[in-house]
This record gives sequence, C-alpha cells and structure tokens, in this order.
Amino acid sequence: MRDWIEGDNINYDYILRYIRETLPKSEGLLLEMEEYAKENGVPISQPESIRFLEIIIKIANAKRILEVGSAIGYSAIRMSKATGGCVTTIELSDDMADIAEENIKKAGLSEKITLIRGDGREVIPEIEGEFDLIFIDAAKGQYQEFFNEAKRLLRVGGILVSDNVLFKGMTATDELVIRRKITIVKRLREYLTMLKENKDFATALLPIGDGVAISVKEN
Repeated sequence: MRDWIEGDNINYDYILRYIRETLPKSEGLLLEMEEYAKENGVPISQPESIRFLEIIIKIANAKRILEVGSAIGYSAIRMSKATGGCVTTIELSDDMADIAEENIKKAGLSEKITLIRGDGREVIPEIEGEFDLIFIDAAKGQYQEFFNEAKRLLRVGGILVSDNVLFKGMTATDELVIRRKITIVKRLREYLTMLKENKDFATALLPIGDGVAISVKEN
C-alpha cells in the first residue's frame, strides 16, 4: 500500500525522505520562506523539484529565465542564484506579488529579478526577447494557454519545465481523480499529449515532486 509523506507528492515516503536527506539544507531567507509557505499553505516548489530545476539551469547555463507563477518569489530567487541569471516572473495575486517583491529585495536580487503583476495569458504576449528556460508553475488548468503564448519566447535549444503535471497522481489514473478536479486533470492530460506529439519539442515526464515535464525546443 502506498504511504504518502505529503498530499501533493507522488513518491513513496521512504524514497522521498532519502532523497531529501541528500539535498543541501536551506538557511537564512530561503529557510524563512519555506517555513512561511508551510505555515500559510502557500504552494512553492518541493525541495527535490527545485533542486532538479537548479541543476538543469546550471547544466544549460541559463542566463535568461521566464517564470509563470511567482507565489512568494521562492523559485525565482533560487533560479537566479543558480547561475546569477536574470529572471522575469509573473504573478496574478497582488498579495503574493507584494510578498515576493519584499523577499526579492531581502535577497539582494532586485536588479536580477523582474516581477510582473497580472495574468500570464495577458502578460506573456507583451514580453519580447528570447529566454533560455521557461518555468510554468501556475494555474494547472491553463498550462496549454501559457504554452501557446510562451513558446515563441523560448530559443531553439531552450528548455521548458512544467511543474505539478501529475497532479497528486490523478493525471496518471482515474482511480485517484476527485470529482471537483476532473476538468484540471483533463486539461493536464491534454497538455501532456500535446507536448508528446509536438514536433518542435522533445519531452520527458519525470516522477519528481508532483510530476515534472521537461521539454527541449528543437525547431
């Protein structure tokens, strides 16, 4: 029988605990942000997921990054620190954006991280230039719409990372689907099918955190 360590993680608890024991321990501002997120129910990237993302950024030497879904600025800060690159991050909630801006300031990254307030579907079309990596971690039912707008901004050879795509395992099996989440699950399945069949992208789906899809733009 599967034993869950967290409601939004798809791995066995013993595997998750072992993996997290191998990760560098957070301290200072990052630790404070993790504790704030836990106490206030704010969704931030899970430790193994953000570490995976940092390593991908380092391997690709990504210097220009676009993030859809800032929350409190946690992943934007960690992504910027990974290579010293610049991050443009989008947040719909003004309350979250206020906190994110303060955290970015505390991290001393105000010149490296640009936070844009608004709906990603409306903001992305106004952004210009090319990005080395795009990280989508916002409303799960809107991933396809974010992709449609963001794909033009990703350079050939650039990386697209889509977080939480297995959605507590519901994307993988109807046995876990909760009635009120049917629409989100349906849209995530359609999104992953699109990525798999898209001739311009090569995609791998990984059981990390709540599921991560990593895609490379080939054309």
